[in-house]
Amino acid sequence: MAEELKTSDFYYDLPEQLIAQTPLERRDGSRLLVIDRATGELKHRHFYDIAEYFRAGDCLVVNDTKVLPARLYGVKQPHGAAVEVLLLRDLGDNRWECIVYPGKRLHEGARVSFGDGELTCVVEQVLETGNRVVRFEYQGIFLEVLERLGTMPLPPYIREKLDDQSRYQTVYCRELGSAAAPTAGLHFTPELLDRLREKGVDVVRVTLHVGLGTFRPVKVESITEHVMHSEVYHVSEEAAAQINAAKERGGRVIACGTTSCRTLESVADAQGTVHAGEGSTAIFIYPGYSFKVLDGLITNFHLPESTLIMLVSAFSSREIVLHAYRTAVEQGYRFFSFGDACLFL
Repeated sequence: MAEELKTSDFYYDLPEQLIAQTPLERRDGSRLLVIDRATGELKHRHFYDIAEYFRAGDCLVVNDTKVLPARLYGVKQPHGAAVEVLLLRDLGDNRWECIVYPGKRLHEGARVSFGDGELTCVVEQVLETGNRVVRFEYQGIFLEVLERLGTMPLPPYIREKLDDQSRYQTVYCRELGSAAAPTAGLHFTPELLDRLREKGVDVVRVTLHVGLGTFRPVKVESITEHVMHSEVYHVSEEAAAQINAAKERGGRVIACGTTSCRTLESVADAQGTVHAGEGSTAIFIYPGYSFKVLDGLITNFHLPESTLIMLVSAFSSREIVLHAYRTAVEQGYRFFSFGDACLFL
């Protein structure tokens, strides 16, 4: 039973050298482990082969969120001590919830300057979590200033510098607002998406802005006690209609990424009908969950004991997922954000 599952039940041993530090030169050149989620049968392919596993009438759902260059390096005024500010959530009126480092330097009222003073912020509030609410001051358009001064907030396990910032964005991103990339989508190229459309596959966009909570470890022993972070989503009327039409004609709905999966499962009713809307979701999917919409899932390899490996285990089974992961380790697959991919069907 799900309530008996412990966080340690989702552990696997991963050699550090298999954590991909940089993206491959070719987006769709990554390896693809195809997993029969019912039997556990595995096939070793490449991502550019993925169109072979789609049929006319299927629907591929992608998350078109765009990552903010949300990491800012600045100096505290007037003394010039170096500080780092990471934007988490837009609170409106130029106010943002942020993670700051080192926290001891930034009390309420502290002022930070970025660049040559083109952007400044004042700490307005210290939250119970240790995060700060800051108010930014600038001339012009904030997102344009951020594009000039900010850098990509790469996950903590990536220590290499990313030379091409666009490689931490999907080719179909357009809705700015994420603190992390929906990394399963990093493998797609425009040409590969065109091949799917030519095959009769609908490519449908939804939006879920990924928060840094996606990297938050599960610290409780019983997984049912874990509290999920909340993330903002938007599903248009057109997207909902396309997904529902695919189901009605007998096509499969295949989500690209756990973020697309969580969005779909958040907006579907008990009969599996997807409803347009926007809001926030803190849905936590773990074994025992009954999927309402999904027939297939494209996803990267996830951290041991993470909520994401619990999600894929719910879609298949814990035993099948852990066997697939152990096989991937033995075969030298690359793991996490810039790593290889899985296709669960």
